[in-house]
Parts: sequence; C-alpha cells; structure tokens
Amino acid sequence: MKGDVELSVIDITILLAYFAVVGGIGYWSSKKSQKDSQSYFLGGSGIGWMAIGASLFASNISAEHFIGLAGSGASSGLAVGQFEWIACIILLLLGWFFVPFYLSTGVFTMPEFLERRFNKGCRNYLSAISLIAYIFTKVSVALWAGAKVLEVILGWNIYVGAIVLILATGAYTIFGGLRAVIYTDFLQAFILIGGGIMLTTIAVSQAGGLGVMTAKLAPSFWSVWQPINHPDFPWTGILFGAPILGIWYWCTDQMIVQRTLAAKDVTDARRATLFAGYLKILPVFILVLPGLAGAIIYPGIKPNAMYATMVNNLLPVGVKGLVVAALLAALMSSLSSVFNSSSTLAVMDFYKEYRPNASEKELVRAGQVATCFLVVVGFLWLPFIGKMSEQLFVYLQSVQAYISPPIAVVFLVGLLWKRVNGKGALAALISGFVLGAFRFIVELGVKGGWVTNALLIKLAKINFLHFAIILFVISGAILIIVSLLTEKPSEEKLSMFKVEKEEVLTHPANRLNIALTILLVAIVLLLWAIFSPLPLNTALISILLVVALWNLISPYMLKKQTE
Repeated sequence: MKGDVELSVIDITILLAYFAVVGGIGYWSSKKSQKDSQSYFLGGSGIGWMAIGASLFASNISAEHFIGLAGSGASSGLAVGQFEWIACIILLLLGWFFVPFYLSTGVFTMPEFLERRFNKGCRNYLSAISLIAYIFTKVSVALWAGAKVLEVILGWNIYVGAIVLILATGAYTIFGGLRAVIYTDFLQAFILIGGGIMLTTIAVSQAGGLGVMTAKLAPSFWSVWQPINHPDFPWTGILFGAPILGIWYWCTDQMIVQRTLAAKDVTDARRATLFAGYLKILPVFILVLPGLAGAIIYPGIKPNAMYATMVNNLLPVGVKGLVVAALLAALMSSLSSVFNSSSTLAVMDFYKEYRPNASEKELVRAGQVATCFLVVVGFLWLPFIGKMSEQLFVYLQSVQAYISPPIAVVFLVGLLWKRVNGKGALAALISGFVLGAFRFIVELGVKGGWVTNALLIKLAKINFLHFAIILFVISGAILIIVSLLTEKPSEEKLSMFKVEKEEVLTHPANRLNIALTILLVAIVLLLWAIFSPLPLNTALISILLVVALWNLISPYMLKKQTE
C-alpha cells in the first residue's frame, strides 16, 4: 500500500505549519543551549515539570505505536495496552525512588551513576552496550519504521522519507541540545494526542459506537488479562515480566531518565513523572481502541495497514493533515531523543574520559559533532533500510527484552541493598548479557530453521516476558552471591545513600504529589478491573485496595507541617 492518504492543500498547509513551528522552537532553544555542557546536555537543569513530563511521553511514542498498537487492537484487542498502563506505575517508581538518587549525585548519564555506585567496569559496560544498542537498534529501527510509515501514509519513496526525517530532526537536535528536544516534544505530545483523539472519535462513531463494538467483537478483545498460555501477553508475563522491562526502560535508560535530570529539583522531576504517568493512560484509548473500531469497519484489511486506511477514509480535510502531523511528531520526537541521548553518552562517558580537562565549549562542540556523526550513521543505514523486513524489525525490537533484565536488577538491588558491590554488579551484567544473547541467537536459529535441537527449541518458545523474569532472577542471584563472596563496598561508594531527606509527607508540594500518585494508582486499578474477565469482583477488590491505601496515608498527608 503506497500513498494511501491523499492530502488536500489545507492538509499540506497544516503540515508545513507544523514543520515551521518545530523549526522555530528548535531555533529559540538553541540560543540558550550552547553556553556550557550543563545547558546543552541537561537543558540547564531548570526546565518546567510539564515540558519534561510531555517529553517523557512523546519520546516514548513512535511510529510503531501508531501502526503497531492499532494493528494489535484490530487483531487481538486491548491486551497490548497493558504495557502502557504498567508504565503509569513504573513512572511513579522513577519519580519517588530513583530520581532523588540521580539528582543528588549530579550525574549526566546512567553509566556515570553506575560508576558512582559500583565501579568503572560497570560504567564502561553500560556505556558501550547502550551506545551500540542506540545506533544499531534505535536509530536504525526509528529510521526504518519512520520511512515505511511515510511510504504508506504519504507515498514517499522510502529513502526520501528517511532523508527528510534525518535532516529535519538532526538540525534542531544538533544546535539546540536537550532543551530543543524537550520543548519540541512538548508541542509534539499534544499534537499526537489531539490527532489520536480525533481519529478515535470518528472511528468509534463509524463503527456504531461502543455498544455496537462490544456486541460485535469477542469478549476477549475487551480484556487486558489474557490466559497464561497466551502467545504474546500472558497475565503472568504482564504482571511480573513487563515491570522488569519497564524498570529498565523508564528508570535506567539514558534516553528517558535524561529528561528528569533537566528538572530544577526533585519535586519538579517527580511531578513530571506523574504528568507523564497520566498521559500514558491515553494510548490505549487513542491508539489501540481505533484498531478495534477498524476491525469492524474494515474487516478485510491487514492489521498493519489499519491505521493508514482509517486516516485516509475516515478523516475530513484539515483533520487528516493534523493526524499526519501527529504521526510525524511521534517519529521526530523518538528520533531526536535517540540522537541527543547517544551524543550525551558519547561525550560524557567517552570523550570527557579521554580529555578530562576539556572546556565547556569544547564539550558542547563535541556533543554537536557526535550528533552529526549519528546523522551520518543514519545516512549510512539508507542502503540497508530497503532490505530490512518486518521480521528483522521485530528481531531488533526484541533485543531490548534480552539485555534489560540484568541492567534493571543491578540498578534496583544496588539502591535497595548497600551490601552488593561492583564485582557482583559486573558479574551480573556480563552473565545476564551472555544468557540474553544466547536466547536471542537461538530464537533466530529456530525461526531460520538452522537450530533443530529439541531443548533449544523449547528455550526459544518461552514467552519473552517469561524469559525476562527468569533472566532477572538469575542475574539477581549472581549479583547477590558474588557480592557476598567478595569485600563490602567502600564508604565512598555508599555516599550516595546520604541523600538529603525530604519531608515527604508534610511538605505541601509533596502532599499534592502524594494525592496525585494515589489517584493515578486508583485509575489504573479501576481500568484493570473494568477491562478484565471478572470486572465486578476485580473492581470491588481494586476499590477496597485504594480505600485502604488512602486510610493508611491520609492522616499523614493532612497533618500540618511542623517546624
């Protein structure tokens, strides 16, 4: 399907206006981003919580969300939305648990934080694995997915689409740094939400409304809890495996965490994660739900073509341009985040180590050069983009599921228990990586037909969320055992635990954050209850849990602050 969406003059005008506004924001941001490394890589550490929260949301939403979530909705229902609602809870963990440690240490990167807590070996491992993963999965996947979407939506040649994405995104990322990325994300977040709401409203209406959709679709389409033998989203994997991937992605990945480092203080960073958590409720309704409506309106359309079909056939002039702009916003925010985070890792974890006495201006220039290098890498990927397949795209995405559990366990246990040390952390990281890589290679071999051993076939067929649980437990055991068999961490390594204590329950700003946290948890629990096989029972249980939590904490929240 090429050129499925026909754009009018009004639609094209809206798209041009979108590019003009993004360019203007990037230019404005660049004026404040080049005076020192703090401004360029961390936005000057004074960006507002709403902009950071919107950037967290927009950086996460990319082309495959629009196409993939709608397609999954059309083929199997709402279950894929569990990853979105799990993220709401994990973002709370980022704000309440991880952020105070990150901001108190004043780090620029997550590998730098691992060195502060453990040793330089852990920093080198995470720096190298993150940078390689960004270049060979995130950059390549973002370009391929973006170019394919533009080919389907606008009829552009796949190479033309990739070049436009690289140039448009690279320009403001190179000159504006993190400030430009965050403020353009702020605009793009609301464009993609607005476009998603418009398409959802029209699609559900065309399908006859929610009542008709409920009657025509199987009950399993409306449940986010699937049986334990479900091939993609078993409830055990969702409940225990998805949070592991979520902790890695939302709480330890440079591309995400770097945004919270731009906040002026812990309270603002925490509020940003709360705002992002509320925004993450929306994709199920503005990206997955249209797919369910599309399954009724266009029953013969392939899932991956569903979104483009609905955009072309359902949207009126003007609205169509806005929705395509929303799609471009998702593409560009994701790609700019990869460029910026990769350049930060390259400069702060490699270049600054090589030139420890480099001036602030030199570090900024190095960051711009690193981003230019990534843009060049993007161009070098162009010959391979046309050769990539849907299957390879899935393989590249699944790599993240196999490298994330050991990283998540090292960060989580490292902050929960002071006894674990650098030797244990490095052993867990390397062992976990080897086991994850082995599973990945075996899976490729089974699907390619060159691995025929029965035991290996069983290993390859373990659901990736279940495998993440197994890998997390093994990596955790290695971390603990090796740490206990070696010396205790030095006092210097444990200095980060002397975080200045907040009056969490009595400070007025934190009381509001606590109330917003409880409300977000309540909303997620109720959504889980409503979209479950036993909505009445689970709804009652969820309400009782929320009431119990409120009764437990409200006396402290309402207590007046004492001197």
